[in-house]
Amino acid sequence: MQTLRGATPAAASLQGATVPQSGITLSNIDRNVRPQDDLYQFVNGAWLNSTAIPDDRPLEGTFTSLRDEAELAVKAIIEEAAAKGAGASGVEQKIGGLYASFMDEAAAEAKGLDPLRDRLEEVRGVTSVQELMRLIGRLFRADVSGLFGIYPAPDAGNPERILLYIAQGGLGLPDESYYREEKFAPIVSAYNAYIAKLFGLAGIPDAGAAADRIVALEKAIASHHWDNVTLRDPRKTYNLKTAEEAAGLLPLLDDWFEAARIDAAKRSEIVVSTPDFFTGAAALLESEDLSTWKEWLTLRVLSSAAPYLSADFVDTNFDFYGTTLSGTPQNKERWKRGVAVVEAALGEAVGQIYVERHFPAGHKARMQTLVANLIEAYRQSITSLEWMGEATKAEALKKLDAFRPKIGFPEKWIDYSSVEIDPNDLLGNVERAHDADVERHLDEVGKPVDLDKWLMTPQTVNAYYHPMLNEIVFPAAILQPPFFNAEADDAVNYGGIGAVIGHEIGHGFDDQGSQFDGSGALRNWWTEEDRAAFETRTAKLVAQYDALSPYAAPGHTVNGKLTLGENIGDLGGLTIAYKAYQLSLDGAEPEVIDGFTGQQRFFMSWAAGWRQVIRAEEAIRRLATDPHSPNEFRTNAIARNLDAFHEAFAVTEQDRMWMDPAERVSIW
Repeated sequence: MQTLRGATPAAASLQGATVPQSGITLSNIDRNVRPQDDLYQFVNGAWLNSTAIPDDRPLEGTFTSLRDEAELAVKAIIEEAAAKGAGASGVEQKIGGLYASFMDEAAAEAKGLDPLRDRLEEVRGVTSVQELMRLIGRLFRADVSGLFGIYPAPDAGNPERILLYIAQGGLGLPDESYYREEKFAPIVSAYNAYIAKLFGLAGIPDAGAAADRIVALEKAIASHHWDNVTLRDPRKTYNLKTAEEAAGLLPLLDDWFEAARIDAAKRSEIVVSTPDFFTGAAALLESEDLSTWKEWLTLRVLSSAAPYLSADFVDTNFDFYGTTLSGTPQNKERWKRGVAVVEAALGEAVGQIYVERHFPAGHKARMQTLVANLIEAYRQSITSLEWMGEATKAEALKKLDAFRPKIGFPEKWIDYSSVEIDPNDLLGNVERAHDADVERHLDEVGKPVDLDKWLMTPQTVNAYYHPMLNEIVFPAAILQPPFFNAEADDAVNYGGIGAVIGHEIGHGFDDQGSQFDGSGALRNWWTEEDRAAFETRTAKLVAQYDALSPYAAPGHTVNGKLTLGENIGDLGGLTIAYKAYQLSLDGAEPEVIDGFTGQQRFFMSWAAGWRQVIRAEEAIRRLATDPHSPNEFRTNAIARNLDAFHEAFAVTEQDRMWMDPAERVSIW
């Protein structure tokens, strides 16, 4: 077996059409780096060293590349609809009209703040806390972020029904940690300046002092937020309340619901994700000056609408949320922002056309085979686990058998007939589309779970697992190289999309997903001894990641507890994908292609999927808020835990990728 110790693939492998191609982009490889020392840099180094991040984004990588392709495909669909104008029919007319309303920059400039003047006057006219709460409820329908959020989801205690969940909110910064950690003080100061500038543009007097008061109020609100590690605990966040019990936490809650036009029948039972927040918010509504709350709501109104107003509002909003928070120097071209608006409002209507044009039928069949192979590999692995007892294994296998895969696109599409679009009313279009979306979601409450529903559009480059539905979902747009390549050999597909499939299945068995059974119910199906053994292994993974600091943000470290679920998903996904690849070989030795063995190509494919360059500001923001680890660790930190990686590249104790076998974590 070739070990690649300083080896270079033969030149012949780069030429001659008769030689099979691996699917690995050889030009991305950095031959000055050994895979035994840094797999991520070896596979991606030439690309990393030569790639500049475009000015309109915080990072560049495989996902942005695929999103660019999807965005261009969607742009063509939208522009065709827009070009038809009044000649378009049905939903195409809505797609074209919404896009036209966004692209009419001259109209936005001419209107300036006019679309918001009546709303700002409403806020100024509030005379009591009860009126304030009712206005926040009405503005929820207009897509104005408020003091808390609501969403429908299966009842974790009885996943056959849909309930409303309510969760903490009220902040303008990404996370409560920004308000309490000293390292974020410069960002808080910049946020203060942003508020003052936005208020100045709106002609609001005493803008600087108002900004000070708003930031102070948000610090108080943030002090009642649960941190993002606590929010990962499904038992702590599952607090089923009657309407009366929920109103006991926040007495004005019924006023909010009535103003938001949410029927009492839809809220007779509510899951309150963070009860402490609601009691804290109730106290602040009583203790803080009404005038400060009105200033806070004024900010919510301005900030929510700013992307759809004239350039001075758009630029001010982007300068903070794009440049300060993520380091992005330049806003996206207007057409890109217009495409995003249409996708947010009418995403599945666009997706239906996207699938017809860009998703070959054969991809779904190939994916179904891969999914079946990954599930079989998980079955064999779970059956042979040494640390898990037979009773827990039986429950785990029962859950595995209940997984429901969704591939490519939904079987049933969203009906957008209720969305009213006026080509001359951009902000109104955004608000009406949001209102229609709220109605669609509220319609689910109290009904049986809709198993055909998707939470992502087909043109989304991503995948997900839903613990209360026990489903894994792979939209069409991610089923492309480097993740999925119908022309590549199996090693690359198992190391790419195979590991992604394994990752999503793995979420069903991570620290969160493992608390739900195969029906989606939040139920402990573990013996006490097996759960303790599981947590011993996960604690080792937490410790490994806590010590890691990414290239882009030296001195800042990963939060091992925040990223634990995704790290378990990566570890299990890569482990089981490798097992599935070995099963697919059925004892045969894969040929060497492009100078690499099948085992090496598998791990190189995994590394290729995570290539990325990222701005320091964005890297720091993600360390605070993103449950995913930085991409270099999704490659190297995971691979180092696998015996198979050490064997594939003959890694020894002298190599930087070496990990002592006793320290390697193996869970699934």
